[in-house]
Amino acid sequence: MTGHVAPKGDWPRVSAVVATRNRPALLLEAVIGILGQSYPGELECLVVFDQSEPVTPDVDIPANRYLRVLENVRGPGLAGARNTGIIEATGMVVAFCDDDDRWRPEKISRQLELLTRSAVDFVACGIQIHYSDHAIDRMPPERTCFEQLVRDRVTALHPSTFVFKRSLLDEIGLVDEELPGSHGEDYDLLLRAAGKGPVLALQQTLVDVLWHDQSFFAERWQVISEALRYMLAKYPALRSDAAGRARIEAQIAFAEAALARRSEAYRFSYRALRGNPVERRAYLALAVASGVIPAQSIVRAANRRGRGI
Repeated sequence: MTGHVAPKGDWPRVSAVVATRNRPALLLEAVIGILGQSYPGELECLVVFDQSEPVTPDVDIPANRYLRVLENVRGPGLAGARNTGIIEATGMVVAFCDDDDRWRPEKISRQLELLTRSAVDFVACGIQIHYSDHAIDRMPPERTCFEQLVRDRVTALHPSTFVFKRSLLDEIGLVDEELPGSHGEDYDLLLRAAGKGPVLALQQTLVDVLWHDQSFFAERWQVISEALRYMLAKYPALRSDAAGRARIEAQIAFAEAALARRSEAYRFSYRALRGNPVERRAYLALAVASGVIPAQSIVRAANRRGRGI
């Protein structure tokens, strides 16, 4: 593994990992946002090209900023690309940024202040979701523990806000490359991190998140169904918590309904409702499976509110 660089003054070097695939215009904006941070310490940006030809973004590189372009040498997909960047990172602190998101200039400075004055290893922040002509702020709780994440994904804890000590991964491991299609790899990482200690979130909106039709997870219902089943199998806590299990079973039901597999959609919907009769996703899945409303109409309505299914 690449060696860590000693801190410059009181500010540790930060390694920002950006996994990308065939989105050059969006990637350019993400990289500009990273290199333009007001953070006084050193910051390296590692752009990892997944299943696409590496091309160095045409950007100015300020002092104390470094840009490295890599090719995913691990399993194809988001998880393998993130891990390629993590392994090559030289910073004592690692951060993620999706290639279609943009950090605001003060993001890393504010988060590093929280990280250094607290006893935790993992911090996040608020986001502003941009979808069509809508912009919606989402703020995660100040403190999120493992039990909360079992009950609720806490979607405001977005991967582009993740900042964590590199040493944490020595305890919990890298991003899980076994997850089908890398779907939910951020949730899996959060669960493992929260198993070691709470995740703190700066109560400021410091990341702009762009939702659009280029999302590689949009409508990948088969992969979503498989990944959610994998998560249930991996985490006994998800299976033993009625509300947490119902949430995931309802999401599986919705994916199966979107695939027009009605029997599976009904089966998982009813299982979800037995665990939690007020699990709204189960009712949505039943509506889709019954032909009352198309799955995409529900997804679009949720996205306009800054939410997913």
